[in-house]
Amino acid sequence: MFTLTVHNSWFKGEEYGKFAEAAKRGFRAVEILSWKGLDLPRLRAEINRTGVVVSAILIQSTDPQTQALIANEHGMVHPDARDAFLTAIRETIAAAQIIGTKKIVVTTGNEIPGCPRSEQHDAVVRALRAAAPLAEAADIMLVLEPLNILVNHKGYYLTTTAESAAIIKEVGSPQVRVLYDVYHQQITEGNLINNIRAYIDVIGHIHVGDVPGRKEPGTGEINYRNVFKAIRDTGYDGFVVFECGLSEDVDTVCRKMWALLED
Repeated sequence: MFTLTVHNSWFKGEEYGKFAEAAKRGFRAVEILSWKGLDLPRLRAEINRTGVVVSAILIQSTDPQTQALIANEHGMVHPDARDAFLTAIRETIAAAQIIGTKKIVVTTGNEIPGCPRSEQHDAVVRALRAAAPLAEAADIMLVLEPLNILVNHKGYYLTTTAESAAIIKEVGSPQVRVLYDVYHQQITEGNLINNIRAYIDVIGHIHVGDVPGRKEPGTGEINYRNVFKAIRDTGYDGFVVFECGLSEDVDTVCRKMWALLED
C-alpha cells in the first residue's frame, strides 16, 4: 500500500513544526522540496521525534552559479550543465543523508529553441547516467519529473510519460525513475489510469492535485477515488504526495483525503 503524504505548504509556521502537525492528522511523511537554508540537523531531530519522514527533496545547490546552471532556465538539456548537475546531486545527496530522505526530484530544464529534441533527450540521458552511480552508492532514488507546458511551465522540455519512461529505460538504473504528477499529466495527456498501469515499473514517486486550479483531489475533474484504487492495484508502495493547494481548512481537507482511500 502506498503512503499518503502531505505537502509542507498545508501547514503554517516554521518547517520544523510541520512534522507534528502532519502526525496529528495521521500522515507519516511530509514533502519539503526546498531544503536550502534549513537547519538540517534540527529537521532530523523532528523527524526522529515524530516518526514523520521527508518523502523527497529537490535537487538544489547553495552555490548560485551551480544553481543557475541546473535551474529550468538552463538545466540538463544543456551539455554544459552536466558538471553543475553532478555537483548539485552530490550536495543534495549529502542533505538527503542528514535527514534520511530517499528521493531527490530532478528536472530537465526548458527546451532549447532550434536544437533537435533528440540532442536534448540524449543530454538528459547522459547527465542521469553520470549521476546514477552516485545515487546507487547512496541508496537514494532520483525521480525525473515531466511537467505541463499549457498552464504552469511554458517552455519546459519534458512533458510526456512516454518520453520520461524512455529516458529512464535508456539510463538503466533502478535508482533513476519517473515522478508521475497526476495534475501535470492530466493537463498534458490525460489517460491517467492506463498510463499509471503501463508505466508503473518506472514510476518511483507520485504527486497529486486536481484540474483545474491545482487544489486538493475532489475539487476538479479527476476521479481520484478511481485513480487511487488504480495505483493501489498496481502494488505501488511508495509515496503519493498532495502537491497542491487547499480549498478549505486543512483539517476538513485531510478528512476528505483519507476518505478517498475507502472502497
